[in-house]
Amino acid sequence: MNQQRLSRLSELLLEMTDTGYVSGVNCLVIQDGKEQCYYEAGMRDLTARLPITRDTIFRLYSMTKPITAAAVMFLLEEGRIDLYDPVSDYLPGFCNQKVMSNGILTPVKRPVIIQDLLNMTSGLTYPGEGCTSEIHTDLLMDEVITKLSSPQALTTCEIMNRLGKIPLAFHPGEKWQYGMSADVLGAIVEIVSGMRFGDFLRQRIFEPLGMNDTDFYVPAEKQSRLSKAYQDTGKGLEEFHFPHLGISNDMKTPPAFESGGAGLVSTIDDYAHFAQMLLHRGSFDNHTLLSPRTVDFMTHAHLAPALNPYVRQWESLSGCSYANLIRIMTDPGAAISLSRAGEFGWDGWMGTYMTIDPVDDMILLIMLQKTDTGTTAYTRRIRNVVFSALNESIQFA
Repeated sequence: MNQQRLSRLSELLLEMTDTGYVSGVNCLVIQDGKEQCYYEAGMRDLTARLPITRDTIFRLYSMTKPITAAAVMFLLEEGRIDLYDPVSDYLPGFCNQKVMSNGILTPVKRPVIIQDLLNMTSGLTYPGEGCTSEIHTDLLMDEVITKLSSPQALTTCEIMNRLGKIPLAFHPGEKWQYGMSADVLGAIVEIVSGMRFGDFLRQRIFEPLGMNDTDFYVPAEKQSRLSKAYQDTGKGLEEFHFPHLGISNDMKTPPAFESGGAGLVSTIDDYAHFAQMLLHRGSFDNHTLLSPRTVDFMTHAHLAPALNPYVRQWESLSGCSYANLIRIMTDPGAAISLSRAGEFGWDGWMGTYMTIDPVDDMILLIMLQKTDTGTTAYTRRIRNVVFSALNESIQFA
């Protein structure tokens, strides 16, 4: 890669922190198995003046989802699940589901299946106020948060069985909507494996890949490395403490609810090990976790073409399709940053970001901790620098 062009990333990260857009950020690019650059800027704790470092621990939020998808792929290739299995086979709360349509509850045309969860076509939503499903999901998550630190804290399977009783936003398979599907998959992994979801991830993914700082909580001896979370109040950055989506912000103790959609923490190097495993079609550092064919299935688009317009309503997903809890670039000409067909990845609510480009054998990771961030203009500016630094010409918008 062109190092002179990549060096622009240092200036961009400093701009992000110097302007107060974020407290701190780091960025890593790997190509052909070699680190091309690593840059960091700003603070993980503004009050204590502690800098972002390479071993800073970040809340992943939705960048948990690709790890959950990989966990499901283990069960798939071992013949322990079928993607057409009704979710109610595993979670009885999903029996006899209803859809709310024009104020009327009607039975589902067909049950929610595992593939619906992987593709976000289940009809499940996130908390909100836009429809009956969002409102009831909000009430459920309020209860989860209320009981979070008590002996009555709700477990992953308890929450998901309760979620299954909430009216769906649409009939399964008929639309695409981002929601709590990945959390349900975490519960299914628990039930099928007979292990807590976190134990399964640790045994099958984290330990083989050397992801020693990735978990659903941060033990006491590592707490000093956990970045503070921040929100933009309009008057600058302030610390954020609310347990969004039922995830404890301080991450001090193992949670009863291990969220497959949002619950993990990690470092940039830990996540790079996972990303390289996907890039190398199931293998990393002499460990083979998944077969190449399984990873190929996971990282290629399966969404029905008629559903892609729902995905592309999100500005950050222009040119993308969606499958197995990841975005997949299918039309670089419709993208709004330099892109490559077949590139895939995801981001997180606090600004963590991953993209994997198999054609160029390249990984880009960005880590920061600011609420309501996801993919931003700065993310795209970083992407443009990285993709322009590739030595061969690429497709672009």
